[in-house]
Amino acid sequence: MSHIATILLLGSGELGREFVIAAKRMGARVIACDSYDDAPAMQLADAREVFAMLDGAALRAAAERHRPDLIVPEIEAIRTEMLAELEAEGFTIVPSARAAQLTMNRDAIRDLAAGELGLVTSQYGYAESFAEAREVAERIDYPLVMKPVMSSSGKGQSKVDGPEAREAAWQYAVANMRGDRARVICEQFIDFDYEITLLTVRHANGITFCPPIGHRQERGDYRESWQPAAMSPAALKQAQDMAAKVVMALQGGGRGWGLYGVEFFVKGDEVIFSELSPRPHDTGMVTLASQDLTEFDLHARAILGLPVPADIAARPAASAVILADRESEDFAFEGLAEALALGDTDVRIFGKPVTRPYRRMGVALARAADAPAAVELAKRAADAVRIVYLPEAD
Repeated sequence: MSHIATILLLGSGELGREFVIAAKRMGARVIACDSYDDAPAMQLADAREVFAMLDGAALRAAAERHRPDLIVPEIEAIRTEMLAELEAEGFTIVPSARAAQLTMNRDAIRDLAAGELGLVTSQYGYAESFAEAREVAERIDYPLVMKPVMSSSGKGQSKVDGPEAREAAWQYAVANMRGDRARVICEQFIDFDYEITLLTVRHANGITFCPPIGHRQERGDYRESWQPAAMSPAALKQAQDMAAKVVMALQGGGRGWGLYGVEFFVKGDEVIFSELSPRPHDTGMVTLASQDLTEFDLHARAILGLPVPADIAARPAASAVILADRESEDFAFEGLAEALALGDTDVRIFGKPVTRPYRRMGVALARAADAPAAVELAKRAADAVRIVYLPEAD
């Protein structure tokens, strides 16, 4: 059977799962890779590889074994030096090896945005020891946010209101870092009105923006997201200009095609760059209900060189996460009927084989007359879904 392309997917979580669905609908063959077997995307892919993403030799072996047309990172913690080597040898990295290298670590992408591109960011500094963290904190002043330069889903992030909280924040950041270097970023706490994700698609014919997505965070991880988020025309134009500038700078030796999740803080008409992911974004799960072409469809089209509309519309919709509260390998879900009976709701169970405290296990989606109403409906649907932990067998 012929395929439009063979894709090596690096990371196979819930975002990868939805991407596999979108890519296979376009006729692609997908090999899903992750550090553990039966990850969500593996359950739907054509083949699977189990290895640590930071193992450069294993990454190279998988690429040479499958000879993919596209290597698509879905997570941050990848041996990006190997991606650069593979790109230099002719493999296509999505969106580029440079994008993967710079965004794997918060320090690199922040330095690019603030230093090289001159984007507005919060004050920040780095530390590789508690003594350095103390010095940076005193320079920036309180309150501030401390987090690992490499992590995901808010792990290791905490707000530091004063000197007494510094050491605990440092220990928490180091204990929850990804990768193999103990480095944190301390950044000024922004008294923002709201924060958004601007999904930015770079494709063969230019750049397309999705309507802004608002979101609420707890423990550094999103709990609800909604689209479209209300923004002034001036603030939206600033965000679009900044997103286009940083996305264009990430091309490097690659094509740079793909969907980027660019995060901003907004205070009035002032827009402050926060972070960027060169792949579909967790807050963008709302597009499963809000857009005719989801963020995963747009990512698949862009990287395959297929047409992407110049304008994307969004109907009012929201997502709310379904969280686990303990570790278990034996569990089930209840309440799906109640959640779906609310009307204009949907539920996506991710298929993760193990629960952990605060781990996202699914998401509820809702549509309504406006975004605030959609958020309330999505939260009701998420609350209706219960994770039941089964007793362990003797």
